[in-house]
Amino acid sequence: MKILHVSDLHFGPPYLPRVGEALVEVAPSLDPDLLVVSGDFTQRAKPEQFQAAAEFLQRLPDVPRIVVPGNHDVPLYRVMERLTEPHRHYRRYISDELNTVYQTDQIIVVGLDSTAPRSAISNGRLHQAKLEFCRHALSEVDRDLIKVVVAHHHFTPAPDYLHDQTMPKARRAVDLFVELGVDVILGGHLHRAYIGNTLDFYPAAGREHGIVIAQCGTTTSRRGRGREQEKNSFNEIELTDRTIEITHHLYDDCTEQFSPHSRHQFARGHRRLPCPNQPKTPIDAVVESGTA
Repeated sequence: MKILHVSDLHFGPPYLPRVGEALVEVAPSLDPDLLVVSGDFTQRAKPEQFQAAAEFLQRLPDVPRIVVPGNHDVPLYRVMERLTEPHRHYRRYISDELNTVYQTDQIIVVGLDSTAPRSAISNGRLHQAKLEFCRHALSEVDRDLIKVVVAHHHFTPAPDYLHDQTMPKARRAVDLFVELGVDVILGGHLHRAYIGNTLDFYPAAGREHGIVIAQCGTTTSRRGRGREQEKNSFNEIELTDRTIEITHHLYDDCTEQFSPHSRHQFARGHRRLPCPNQPKTPIDAVVESGTA
């Protein structure tokens, strides 16, 4: 099972057409089984921006997709619209569902709307009802099914000098994901990639193995931050019954193409637990940086 994970397209003034074309060119060669877009399709939630984003999605591989809205997909300055119909244009052009589930005999992916138009415009929020949606979707599925959660906002900060705040009550959500046996959390919002583990931030949450985190940078806009300032990226995620392999792709201005930048391999969480009659042998994540 392979996932193409893109995020923060920001159709509108920040969108970079040449980078978008590079994504369209490389995406079929990755042969993804699923497309995940973790929010911020637009810059200012305008109908024409959503329409352009929807047309762009049609040019990507024709595979099932999981999409969630980002904070830029609700109006910021059109206050009355934000308070009464914050997702009107998103529902029309991108998806009528804000929280969604995709399942096969290999994988279940739960997309959660982390936007909070009336209370936390920038940093988002996962209210209890959305967590219950996730619990209902994941609590009764087969233990061996690969479990993935997608939300726009981040549950952990990127480990760098920018010191981003996380969503309010992010720890509550992470504890639930650990309880439900989630393998991977996918997100965006930070405008730079971070690939790691919840144990980097919540040492008591799932301390046997934690949950793999794959934050995607901005795939097609000039709004990159931190070490991805003025850079663009996406993640290629390959999942098996035993491993999670994430290849981080960066756009190269010289070649005008995306190319692999680093590869990260993790053992799937519950597979790491030893058999009762065997000694414990910890399996650590393997990271090969530079080229894939």
